[in-house]
Amino acid sequence: MLHLYWGDGKGKTTAAMGLALRALGHGRKVVIVQFLKDGTSGEMEPLRRLGAVVYSCPNAKFTWLMNEEEKAAAQRSGTTALRQALAQPWDLLVLDEACAAYETSLVDRELLRQAAARAEAGFEVVLTGRNPADWMQDAADYSTEMRACQHPYTKGVPAREGVEY
Repeated sequence: MLHLYWGDGKGKTTAAMGLALRALGHGRKVVIVQFLKDGTSGEMEPLRRLGAVVYSCPNAKFTWLMNEEEKAAAQRSGTTALRQALAQPWDLLVLDEACAAYETSLVDRELLRQAAARAEAGFEVVLTGRNPADWMQDAADYSTEMRACQHPYTKGVPAREGVEY
């Protein structure tokens, strides 16, 4: 099954990592790729301790702040991380920030589509991000939109360690 957690609201990664935790609790093999993230958010270490294999990208920066050299490096690291993840045995594959990585070409787009297509072969694949490509919506078995109704950031309140990151 292909799961898609998308939108401008909080909770996309949280939902994906909750699913990963549930799968690990049932003895399933979990592999996580975090595009545009460095793998240091609070939930990642406990998931690793429980057996998840985590790949992240060292160039953790908003795409609009990257120069062309940084974008090329991010594309290489994202594609390498995805290739390494696909070489692992897994029951659940979480591709966190896949929507942005695809939209901005910071991953080999065809490889990402191939990874998502593994859902058709009986694997669980999760895609997260703000603006999913049309093919992601069309292929999704589960599509959950996270919509921001209120958010402290709009009032100038920064993210809090242990809650938002």
